[in-house]
Amino acid sequence: MKKTFTRIAAVVVCLAMVFALGGCGSKIAADGAWKTAAYLEDTELGEGSKTLTMTVEADEQKLVFTIHSDAETVGEALQENDLVDGEMSEFGLYVKAVNGIVADYDTDQTFWAFNKEGEMMQTSLDLTEFADGDSYELVKTKG
Repeated sequence: MKKTFTRIAAVVVCLAMVFALGGCGSKIAADGAWKTAAYLEDTELGEGSKTLTMTVEADEQKLVFTIHSDAETVGEALQENDLVDGEMSEFGLYVKAVNGIVADYDTDQTFWAFNKEGEMMQTSLDLTEFADGDSYELVKTKG
């Protein structure tokens, strides 16, 4: 009888852990900047031999996108998965929207800062080559 109780208790504990871990991914409230977002949970996209991680942050909330791609540049990998939109400038791709969230410097002095390990990149997305496993951030920033 004691063994049966112990086994049942172990199963209950395991099930509780599985359900608890199921909610560990980021989930965003669809308000503020995020009300126009295409994705509100950590998401895995694309197919390819290389993987990059892109953390998108706006209004103090963030999501992580895991992108699989054969692209050479970060911009190409994000564009082929419809995560960024923008216009070409003399300095490369000027990102205006990420995951459907718009940053418009002319309207509210916000822009998308492109970072790696917290440091602002000196090249645009479309000019930045990536290696398998690289991680970047796009942060909606007020200038």
